[in-house]
Amino acid sequence: MKIRRVLKCFMNFEKEEKWLNEMAQKGFALVGKDTSYGFIETEPENAIIRIDYRTFKTKRDFIDYCTLFEDSGWKHVAGTKNSGAQYFKQIDASGSDDIFSDVRSKAGRYQRYSHMWLTMALCMFPIFVALAVNHSIDLSAFTNPKALYYTPGLWEKTGFSFWFSFLFETPFAIGRGFIWMLLPIMILLYIGFSIKAKLLYRRAIK
Repeated sequence: MKIRRVLKCFMNFEKEEKWLNEMAQKGFALVGKDTSYGFIETEPENAIIRIDYRTFKTKRDFIDYCTLFEDSGWKHVAGTKNSGAQYFKQIDASGSDDIFSDVRSKAGRYQRYSHMWLTMALCMFPIFVALAVNHSIDLSAFTNPKALYYTPGLWEKTGFSFWFSFLFETPFAIGRGFIWMLLPIMILLYIGFSIKAKLLYRRAIK
């Protein structure tokens, strides 16, 4: 059966659930989630999809977690032991239409989500510091970008020869001089995501 892949990003679990339920109404059932969503075409249905956010130390803990929800009328349709986001579809219409028992437990997924992003930022920070201490970060690339080009006689060339050599080496020059910038950018992004999730948590418990 052909799986349709859809790339989409969410920070808000409620909005993600709403979108997944709308996809089910259009005849696309969720069957997997990694970097993108995996859907198969089925009969349109008024499915109820709910999302939790948890990681597990052991496979046994993960299986027990999924079994507990299945016994309560919810089938685990996407997510792995380490993926964090866990997706459930209601299979017992006579039960509750939510997987959480109260507002605080539902909001807790945002708190765990926030901790995940913050942990990733903290893990990358020592790497950035180590690069700075070892002088692997060369700020002179901003003041003298020509030094990043290693092609002999590049700046004496003219016409097609110059542009061919210049354009060919530019990606490598950027990598040599500025690849380290990905680390602080990612650290700031992860911290931003953590703050966003924390704000969603506080909003959810009000």
